Amino acid sequence: QVQLVESGGGLVQAGGSLRLSCAASGRTFSTDRIGWFRQAPGKEREFVASIWWTSRITSYADSVKGRFTISRDNAKNTVYLQMNNLKPEDTAVYVCAMQRGSAYNYWGQGTQVTVSS
Repeated sequence: QVQLVESGGGLVQAGGSLRLSCAASGRTFSTDRIGWFRQAPGKEREFVASIWWTSRITSYADSVKGRFTISRDNAKNTVYLQMNNLKPEDTAVYVCAMQRGSAYNYWGQGTQVTVSS
């Protein structure tokens, strides 16, 4: 099995920064991609960013391009999401997920990010 644990969330003022971490443990070999998603109250979960484990190719939602950066540390089995110039609309629970094959198979519990105006 695989366990994903997020950390780094918190309360920050608009314009501030946070760095989220997603630590993977267990059977982490054969990881294809790690993604970050978020869900705000009353809204559906949405894609934020992803990184392919081998190639390090990244993808971002248009709403976060230029502000968020996803990266990974293979030695630590950890993926980071650096979030700069945060906006109140970034407030959500952020969850990381691991993809093997065509679907995200494993999900973490999430970490709350709250951006005050």
